[in-house]
Amino acid sequence: MQGMYHQGHWEPGEGSAMFADGRADRPPPPGSMPTRMGDAAAVSSGHGGHDEVLARMAAENATRLPPVTPVLLQRGQDRYAIYCLPCHSALGDGDGPVVRRGFPAPPSYHQQRLRDAPDRHFYDVISQGYGIMPSYADRVDPQDRWAIVAYVRALQLSQHAPVAELPPAVQAKLAASGAKR
Repeated sequence: MQGMYHQGHWEPGEGSAMFADGRADRPPPPGSMPTRMGDAAAVSSGHGGHDEVLARMAAENATRLPPVTPVLLQRGQDRYAIYCLPCHSALGDGDGPVVRRGFPAPPSYHQQRLRDAPDRHFYDVISQGYGIMPSYADRVDPQDRWAIVAYVRALQLSQHAPVAELPPAVQAKLAASGAKR
C-alpha cells in the first residue's frame, strides 16, 4: 500500500482519461470566487500591498450604515449566524460554540466601549480583522457587512434597551415580575 503520501496524481494542464473532458484539472464551480487573486486575496492572505489595498477598499465602500429596514436586519441576522455566531454567540456576548471549545473569547458587543464605537468600527473589523479575528473581506461583501453591523446594533439594543422605551405591555410585565427599572 502506497499510503496517502505516495498517491497517484496529475499535474495541472496534464491530460487524464479519468474524466470525460480529458482534463486532469477540474473547472471551478459556477459562481465561485478565486481566493488567490485580487484585492480580497491580498487582504486575507497578507500578501502584496496590504495597506494600499485596505485604503482603496475603504474608500470604495460606503462610509455609513444604510437606512435600517426589516429586510436589512434579516439579512444581517442571516449573515451573522453564518460568520459571527460561532465565536460571538447568538447574544453577541463572546461565548459562542467555538469559544466553549477552548478558542480565545472575543469581546462582548455589550461592553460600553463597543456600544459607544461608531458603526464604521464594526464594518472595518469585518473588513480587516482585529486581533486574532481574520479579515472577512473575501467572504462577506460590503452590503452584507453593513447588514451585520445593523444586526449587531440590534443585539446591543436587545440587552441594553431603556425600560422607558419598551412597549407599555412589556413594561407592565417587567413591573409585575419585580424586575429592576
